[in-house]
Amino acid sequence: MNPHPRIALIGECMIELQHRADGSLQQSFGGDTLNTAVYLRRELGASSTVDYVTALGDDRFSDAMCQQWATEGLGLDRVQRLPGRLPGLYCIQTDAQGERKFLYWRNEAAVRDCFTTPGAEPVLAALPTYDVLYFSGITLAILGEVGRVRLLAALVEARQRGARVVFDNNYRARLWASVEAAREAYQQVLALVDMALLTEDDERALFGYADSEQVLAAYPGIEEVVLKRGADDCLIRCGGERFAVPARVVEQVVDTTAAGDSFSAAYLASRLRGGSPQEAALAGHRLASQVIQVSGALIPRG
Repeated sequence: MNPHPRIALIGECMIELQHRADGSLQQSFGGDTLNTAVYLRRELGASSTVDYVTALGDDRFSDAMCQQWATEGLGLDRVQRLPGRLPGLYCIQTDAQGERKFLYWRNEAAVRDCFTTPGAEPVLAALPTYDVLYFSGITLAILGEVGRVRLLAALVEARQRGARVVFDNNYRARLWASVEAAREAYQQVLALVDMALLTEDDERALFGYADSEQVLAAYPGIEEVVLKRGADDCLIRCGGERFAVPARVVEQVVDTTAAGDSFSAAYLASRLRGGSPQEAALAGHRLASQVIQVSGALIPRG
């Protein structure tokens, strides 16, 4: 295993507005693969290269995103800046019972053309040179059909060169024209995945699986399958063996945002350092338990 892996995470970061009780809005940034990228970089430290692959506009919000990512040590060479375009935006509203509602403005986001612009050619050519490629179901949705085809071609070449493909299923029904379209896209990608980091609730929503056993049985060709189940044990199938690793007990959960993203980051980091699946899951639970005790996706750096 490469002691200094080069990792590319592909996806979208958005402008986040949090609607407060007094009517004001608190602005930050958020996105599933971006959260994972930041936590992965923190976990691995200087022993690796972690690049983020996306497209942004030429506005001040996009400038601020890049500045924040650079501060976290992420590589920005694969970030396209498209003139006249903007990032997507979403707003979080919380009701009296603490339930959160998300409102999205992302149809014209720059990232939707991430793999269709002339500037995408060198990015796509570079993807197969990485040791690890990581993306999510949200990545698949926002890239659109043409972008997905080009991503799939890059994944095929990357695996031929010895890269590992890691996929987090993050299924969001609102991003797809139909559940059938989503299933087709997922099935095409899952045939090229080496490590699947799956949330059980998303698997049930997308494919209708009844329980954990059906999920694990659905992917016999994937080398390493990790089934995230919230506060319950995570289940792992790797190398012909099965493991169940208990989650950490957290007395007071403040915010579950990025719980799964942070678990995935710590799990992958541990495996890249040579840790066993059990050790990796414990690392994932450790980081996720810290994240859910703090408001927001990214906890302050210690």
